[in-house]
Amino acid sequence: MIRCLLVDDEPLALDLLEDSLKHVNYIQVVGRCRTAAEAIILLQKDDIDLLFCDIQMPGLNGLQLVKSLIKKPMVIFVTAYEKFALEGFELDVIDYLVKPVSLERFLKACYKAHIQFELRKKTPEEIVNKRNHFFMHADYNLVKVNFNDIEYVEGLKDYVKINLANQAKPIVSRTSIKSLQLQLPPDQFYRVHKSYIINIDHVLYIRRGKIITTTAELPLSDNYRDVINKMTSDRVE
Repeated sequence: MIRCLLVDDEPLALDLLEDSLKHVNYIQVVGRCRTAAEAIILLQKDDIDLLFCDIQMPGLNGLQLVKSLIKKPMVIFVTAYEKFALEGFELDVIDYLVKPVSLERFLKACYKAHIQFELRKKTPEEIVNKRNHFFMHADYNLVKVNFNDIEYVEGLKDYVKINLANQAKPIVSRTSIKSLQLQLPPDQFYRVHKSYIINIDHVLYIRRGKIITTTAELPLSDNYRDVINKMTSDRVE
């Protein structure tokens, strides 16, 4: 069961959220708050898995609340303002709902939280061994990515670019390449450079300082040469 906290300065909005959640049998409301300050106290006292949060509130707003949390639950923003959407998704939230929210749209956001909740309960090894795909935040959505479709991954500071063999446009998501690597099968994906992970199934050949995939020529760092030895079982001279 997902334990959730509702945060909104309007009592009617809290009532609407609670009524909508009666249609969701895997989410339990454990508290309601009308300010960010109240929410912080409850979040420190209780184990909260999911936060439904307004943005415009007295004192700390919803964005400031989420930024202030050290241990962050999953977050779904529910607000009357579209203008905060980009900043909201940069906080890696599950979804961003603009009032008034239809029940269908609300249930879709809840299901996204359910997917993430189930993934968080598993170890990285369990996830990659039992699945042939994973989900990434991209373009304000949770995008399904099949492992076999990934040709290579490029790390760009706080972002990663997932290059797919069957799609010209890469998937760009705000996460680190290290975090993404934990979600990938270790016998199929190898870190060959501080900025690159390759899918061995899409490698054509390897030469000094380079790895050639189906569509790209990628650098091979000396620091990762031992990885190549594991991939090929032979030392690359």
